[in-house]
Amino acid sequence: MTHKMPELPYAKDALEPHISRETIEYHYGKHLQAYVDNLNKLIPGTEYEDVSLEEIIRRAEGPIFNNGAQVWNHTFYFNTFSPKPQEKPEGKLLDALEKKYGSFDSFKAEFEKKATGLFGSGWTWLVKDASGALDIVNESNAGNPIRNGRTPLMVMDVWEHAYYIDYRNRRADSVKATWHVIDWKKVGERF
Repeated sequence: MTHKMPELPYAKDALEPHISRETIEYHYGKHLQAYVDNLNKLIPGTEYEDVSLEEIIRRAEGPIFNNGAQVWNHTFYFNTFSPKPQEKPEGKLLDALEKKYGSFDSFKAEFEKKATGLFGSGWTWLVKDASGALDIVNESNAGNPIRNGRTPLMVMDVWEHAYYIDYRNRRADSVKATWHVIDWKKVGERF
């Protein structure tokens, strides 16, 4: 199986001013492309040649895991955004967030604390477990909650390449800006 670059569901400049066209060109166009290319070079002749990215995440180790997970993580990440998003979730997702965190603003504050507090590179995820309980988890490097039996609902990429063009070393500013492009309708569908 040859893995392909996912299509962006919006124009490269559609998330401005929160995420610039230049960041999308590098992050999506170069970083994600490199992960796709590397994975396609690594899997021929292995047990991962004809399996889904989810199976690679669950079972692989080393470079195949790292590149496969990064293809999945970035595809999920870029598909979490909308140029015209809702301000906050609605319905069952909002109810679940308010039940768990007290309010939507308290959820955002806890998410920001986790995302800015992750040492080094990685991802901050909103997930649900098999019982439907929500949690915010950090995963270092290429980590993905699927590996631990959790369902990803939303993610913020806190690798420096995700924000350095627009925000330099200000990860917290990047996290705050990302709220303005989260597609809560999509996150609600995942929930």
